[in-house]
Amino acid sequence: MARKTKDGWSEHPARLLRVDDDFSLEQLDRRSTPGWTGTKQQGKEAAKARGPLLSELQERLFAHGRTGGTRSVLLVVQGMDTSGKGGVVRHVIGMVDPQGVALRAFGRPTEEELRHHYLWRVRKALPSGGYIGVFDRSHYEDVLVPRVEGLVEPEVWDKRYEEINKFEREVVDSGTTVIKVALMTSREEQGLRLMERLQRVDKHWKFDPADVDARRTWDDYQEAYADLFARTSTEVAPWYVIPADRKWYSRLAVTELLTRALIDLDLSWPKPRWKVETQQRRLAETMEEATLAEAERSAKKVRRKVEEDEKAFAAAVARART
Repeated sequence: MARKTKDGWSEHPARLLRVDDDFSLEQLDRRSTPGWTGTKQQGKEAAKARGPLLSELQERLFAHGRTGGTRSVLLVVQGMDTSGKGGVVRHVIGMVDPQGVALRAFGRPTEEELRHHYLWRVRKALPSGGYIGVFDRSHYEDVLVPRVEGLVEPEVWDKRYEEINKFEREVVDSGTTVIKVALMTSREEQGLRLMERLQRVDKHWKFDPADVDARRTWDDYQEAYADLFARTSTEVAPWYVIPADRKWYSRLAVTELLTRALIDLDLSWPKPRWKVETQQRRLAETMEEATLAEAERSAKKVRRKVEEDEKAFAAAVARART
């Protein structure tokens, strides 16, 4: 029996979902919820409860970027159609300040992009210092689609695995933490989700007839994904494969993975390059006497609030590390 913990996890998803030498996509139960010992409702509540911590972690990252820091995070979200990529963006990334997020969706390459190396458009979309970058689909489409649809010769897409490994190593070495998540639904669940889109007039805009064509090559895509995980899950940029038949679990797992990655950056608030006392004195010179007196009266309260917030943040980080 799984060991139940206070936060609902028997083990952190960063360990449970990471692709290792023993991973088998064929044996993955896509309705499972690895490590989660609570109910669906508790899972939704746990993901929502991470919001304040995730938000502050992202703000600290953004603050470092605004003061010259080069650290960033890249969340790669890969999966078949209807796997829940958009839901992850809305429900997980939606909990942080959008000004610190760089979102890029990768679809069919444009004419201009086709005139360049396939990684050209990807390099342009990498997050700069202080940002959380999100790729809705990614450079992995340039392996999966050409392979399954026979768009190029096998020797062309085959060499891309190692090219991508080298590229991601460069990205990590430049200061970006890479989190690669693959949302894997069952064929049955995907069929139900596509059918619902056809049944709902408000979802017709999301339906693409090509999705049905892709289902006819389902087994080929699963084989391609299995190879992709085996050949591009590296020490610096591992894959996390998430069973995605239960959307709430996917969102909860990604929330935990992103939170852990931001915690591991271990960022404190950046120190200013100017002296606080000097700027306080300069500001005081521009304030009315009554307003300045009000600010001085509230100083102790402000300091106490900051101390309380720091203690609460440290406690939340400690709980999230377990």
